[in-house]
Amino acid sequence: MKRYETLASDIAESIRKGVLRPGDRLPSVRHCSESRGISQSTVFQAYYRLEAQGLVRARHRSGYFVAAGDTAIPPEPETAPRPLEEAVSPDVSERVFEVMESSLARDLVPFGSAFPSPLHFPMTRLGQVFASSVQKLDPWSSVDDLTPGSARLRRQIALRYLADGLQIHTNDIVITNGALEALNLCLSAVTRPGDAVVVESPTFSPALQALGRLGLHAIEVTTHPREGVDLDALQQALERHRPKACWLMTNFQNPLGSLMPDEKKRALVELLTRYGVPLIEDDVFGELYFGANRPKPAKAFDTAGIVMHCSSFSKCLAPGYRIGWTAPGKFARKVARLKLVTTLASSAPAQEAIGSYLEKGGFDKHLRRLRETLSTQQSCFVQAISEHFPAGTKATRPAGGYLLWVELPRHVDALDIHRQALSLGISTAPGPIFSAKQEFCNCLRLNYGHTWDARSEKALITLGRLIAAYGH
Repeated sequence: MKRYETLASDIAESIRKGVLRPGDRLPSVRHCSESRGISQSTVFQAYYRLEAQGLVRARHRSGYFVAAGDTAIPPEPETAPRPLEEAVSPDVSERVFEVMESSLARDLVPFGSAFPSPLHFPMTRLGQVFASSVQKLDPWSSVDDLTPGSARLRRQIALRYLADGLQIHTNDIVITNGALEALNLCLSAVTRPGDAVVVESPTFSPALQALGRLGLHAIEVTTHPREGVDLDALQQALERHRPKACWLMTNFQNPLGSLMPDEKKRALVELLTRYGVPLIEDDVFGELYFGANRPKPAKAFDTAGIVMHCSSFSKCLAPGYRIGWTAPGKFARKVARLKLVTTLASSAPAQEAIGSYLEKGGFDKHLRRLRETLSTQQSCFVQAISEHFPAGTKATRPAGGYLLWVELPRHVDALDIHRQALSLGISTAPGPIFSAKQEFCNCLRLNYGHTWDARSEKALITLGRLIAAYGH
């Protein structure tokens, strides 16, 4: 049993025996960390686990408290291991595009969106920095670092890696048009048409689109809603299918929100290194953690250069600027050349603006506010699901990001619910779009990254009623 599981089990036993009663405050994270001799992140994991079980609840700026019986949040989905299946060619159906397009309409309640509300970002300040940067921009800078990107921005990114304990040289960073280009470049660098690639199940739907576009086959590997990809199933896939790459999200996976523990990330990298399989690590949500420290990427445990770390500022700072990057390890030269012959370069003014913003030190203050907002909104959202969705509903409780995975009663068809909700002005993301085999028919991905207000609450109540009435 892992340390956080032991702590969670001890607290749960105290609650069952009545030692801790409804309304009692749990020890602070710092106190528990010191008394148990464990890290604060381990305590957070234990408290998140208890929260997912409905035993405790977080109160804004107050800590964690034992939940009353009638306010318990929905239980968390459990993923049972399943036999490894054959690799398949992803079918990029019209349905995926319809769902993605429907989530962008401003007049809809955007539960199906993949982005948080733009109102959470410092757009005015960024606009000011952008204008100032453009005026001061050296004309030669637009061509000096054309393909790898702004030296100023790459230095700031390298410094953020350093703060997290990673030694990444600026020359090993390639600036891209958002994280999606970074991921696609990395995928192209290590595969050829007909190759197989491991993805999570459920997985990020644009990953399936990328595989389909490049003529690649997807190997879907069971992924747990809390701890990420099943390493035993992954090893079976490596032995049976000999994939050329893995495309995984280790921090707050889309759509599940799972967070792979550090020891599991280390084991993941060791496993892939042993089999010589590159890891394309999608880490766009890593800065949106609710705990004490940023969770490490798998890249932190890479000594052989096989991890191709990808991220962007789209989910945490400037979605419309489309500035991302990759630190692709030993594949850096190949990725840079692919960038050169595809899109050549990313917007110089946008890069300089973000580089300048990072230099001025406003980013971390913004991130603290954003994390606090998202954490509070998650609590409101999950409580509303508990109150208004039917019995049998299960929901994840991620330790970061802004996406929830909701498992509905088995008879409910998420695609039908999506269509009904859309007709009432509510977008959702139905489970089948997150699988090459179009599984997860009774699941929804819901976005809690938009402002929680009367409109959002009313929409969630309406969604709950549609689900409760389904099949009756």
